[in-house]
Amino acid sequence: MTVPGVASLTLLNPTEWNAETCAAVNARLLTASAEHIADWAVATFGRDLAVASSMQDTILPHLFGTRLEGVDVLFLETGYHFPETLATRDAAAASFPITIVDVTPERTVAEQDAEHGKDLFARNPGLCCQLRKVDPLRRALEGYSAWVTGARRVDAATRSEMPVVSWDAKHGLVKINPLALWDDAAVDAYEDRNGLPRNPLVAQGYPSIGCWPCTRQVAPGEDRRAGRWAGQDKTECGIHVA
Repeated sequence: MTVPGVASLTLLNPTEWNAETCAAVNARLLTASAEHIADWAVATFGRDLAVASSMQDTILPHLFGTRLEGVDVLFLETGYHFPETLATRDAAAASFPITIVDVTPERTVAEQDAEHGKDLFARNPGLCCQLRKVDPLRRALEGYSAWVTGARRVDAATRSEMPVVSWDAKHGLVKINPLALWDDAAVDAYEDRNGLPRNPLVAQGYPSIGCWPCTRQVAPGEDRRAGRWAGQDKTECGIHVA
């Protein structure tokens, strides 16, 4: 197969996207700016694009909201978020022309406690993440052709070779990580330049923010993910694992 240029790939039908076509785009966009990647994603997928945001920061809501008014921003409302994270979500909704889609599990926390026992996160964090994050996201992504995440290579060793564009076989759509090559300085610079709402927990020693029962502050010199599932044999919730 002759791999066409990025311009030609923009015209592909949803069924024509696969690992090979995604790899071709990734090779061309790997060193592109996040703005350029966002421009390409919006031009290529339009309303068939979903943006997932944990609200650790509001970069993706701003980056895509300013390019695609009303873009769907998926927020995994696990029922266990810090109040600061929920306030950041609300600030993003008020600040940018986006549509916040709260993605909820099939069961409330109380219903999950009744079925699996109280505080499942402490006894089986893998199952808790599966029920409250992984499965709800899978359902929410149905009907889209591509999704955007804020994952970065510096987040964890498991993400050290994360591509900018890849084929997400688990969900059957294109996955776009426009911030993949960013470091913390790039995050700070973008937030400063655009005057974005910030999650105050980051400045309080939480470089990686998840659900409150499974997230603690990180001490100076610790790995940035040391505060996630501390004391557990777990480093990922499962969303970014093939």
